[in-house]
Amino acid sequence: MGALLILTAGAVVLAVALALRLWLVLRSQVIVPRKSVSLMVVAGSGGHTTEMLRLLGHLSSAYCPRHYVIADTDEFSAQKIHSFEQNRADRDPSTTHPAYYIHRIPRSREVQQSWLSTVFTTLHSAWLSFPLTYRVKPDLVLCNGPGTCVPVCASALLLGLLGVKRVLLVYVESVCRVERLSLSGSLLRPFCDYFLVQWPALKASHPGSVFLGRLV
Repeated sequence: MGALLILTAGAVVLAVALALRLWLVLRSQVIVPRKSVSLMVVAGSGGHTTEMLRLLGHLSSAYCPRHYVIADTDEFSAQKIHSFEQNRADRDPSTTHPAYYIHRIPRSREVQQSWLSTVFTTLHSAWLSFPLTYRVKPDLVLCNGPGTCVPVCASALLLGLLGVKRVLLVYVESVCRVERLSLSGSLLRPFCDYFLVQWPALKASHPGSVFLGRLV
């Protein structure tokens, strides 16, 4: 009985310590001046990738290198990213070698996959996301809703919890979300440094979100 109480007390202390550490990481606002920003972008198949590339088209070349994370079965996104980066390089004669990379991880959830099995596939995706995020050590993670972004953002948060690096998380809710957040958005909103929505109704129902009008 005594051992059980000790284990319980230890678990509570650990949980409180982790919660406090997470709070401190999310509250920290240390800004380090830099000439470029290492960017990790989570792309999803179909509309998510199209919206994300439109958004990236408005960012300056200071956001480099760009590390794209896609699902291992997502050939559509890979083709769209290569085309986008090539067109960007063609418009900028000073760019001889586009500074971008494509990384693949297992998909968190397939279409019509059961929610129970999604738990296991998401954990598998997270298991492989952390080594990638640790190796890249991005300054900023940018995502807009595909399920793949959840394990990637969790890995970025873990870097901060472990004291490796503070990574900014920026989430842009899809323009298709007019009145309700996506599941990914609902899960990640409390942990994002900036949570952007594209419709006034979402701004009104989710205080703390940022509304800048339609971005894509």
